[in-house]
Amino acid sequence: MKYETTRFKSLAVALKELEPFVRNGLHLQTGKPFKKLGDMRSREVLANWLVCAAANAVTEGGLTFTSDPLGGDGIILDVKTGDTWPTEHVMVPRLRPGETADAETLILDKINQKRAKGDVAYAAGKTLIVFLEAGAGVWHPDKVAKRLPDPLLFATVWVVGLQGFEDGEYIYAVTNLDLSNGKVPALLVRVSSDFSSWQVTQLQ
Repeated sequence: MKYETTRFKSLAVALKELEPFVRNGLHLQTGKPFKKLGDMRSREVLANWLVCAAANAVTEGGLTFTSDPLGGDGIILDVKTGDTWPTEHVMVPRLRPGETADAETLILDKINQKRAKGDVAYAAGKTLIVFLEAGAGVWHPDKVAKRLPDPLLFATVWVVGLQGFEDGEYIYAVTNLDLSNGKVPALLVRVSSDFSSWQVTQLQ
């Protein structure tokens, strides 16, 4: 059975549409879902966009994302092969004034909370994306990857979050918690000040 999905014409178009929601950081935290995008929230759209933009920069570049007609948080789509990866999302909020916490533990707690909501059938084949709010704390990808629950249930885990703001440009860290090559691949996605383009650099 085929399902109807919605997607942007390109990642460039998606980025421009995301501009007002990124600039209004509050919307990323509490904004209402977009009906036309299968009830994805702005932070979920942004996170899916970041994963696609980062992955495309270090591969042959065929990833985009669509709505999920089955109620998930969007689907990563390889337009060259037709392969799809449904996503589930979870957010690690920024620390409130006076709060102290270990960002690495917070990320792992959210991963475990998401695992506890389902079972093997729920998580199998899905990509879990953790949206780390600015101010959630410093963390080290390799250390978190080594502490992932076993079995993970999900196919893989990405962590995305705002790393900095320089000269009007938003800089996001995008990390796939995969140690198969010995170190977790960490990338920076720098969005231009007018949201018309982006650059990706690999940290390790």
